[in-house]
Amino acid sequence: QQRDKLKQFQKRVGLNMQRERALARQLLQDGKREKALLLLKKKRYQEQLLDRTENQISNLERMVQDIEFTQIEMKVIEGLKIGNECLNKMHQVMSIEEVERIIGETQDAVEYQRQIDEILAGSLTEEDEDAILEELNAITQEEMELPEVPSEPLPEKIPEASPVKNRPKPELVAAS
Repeated sequence: QQRDKLKQFQKRVGLNMQRERALARQLLQDGKREKALLLLKKKRYQEQLLDRTENQISNLERMVQDIEFTQIEMKVIEGLKIGNECLNKMHQVMSIEEVERIIGETQDAVEYQRQIDEILAGSLTEEDEDAILEELNAITQEEMELPEVPSEPLPEKIPEASPVKNRPKPELVAAS
């Protein structure tokens, strides 16, 4: 609000300065040099007043920006505070001992599963292993049947390909 009031004041002073300058010209033309000089002094004072007003507006705008930035900082700090409280609550729910217990149980379960896998893998006898390998060989033989290789020798020179005849393009006829 203060900034707006100062800007309105600047406009009024600016208009007054223009009127007084025009009046000083008129007074000079009329030969009233002393009055014109007095008006120009008054105009100079108003210019200095405008400069001070501009500095005040600048200070006010800087202050507004500082306030806005401080408000943003306060929101960030509030967010950090809430995040910290949330982390503390989570740490209360899960203690280090609880995490270590869960990790230990997971490792035990993995070890137990590995033992089961070893038992299952070790249950195959050598006969079973041989049968599995024979079946694998039979499957690969079926899949890889290759054609017989010709017994005739390959020709030494490759015959040139016969040229392809160009067919005439059919004419396009408009539909009626």
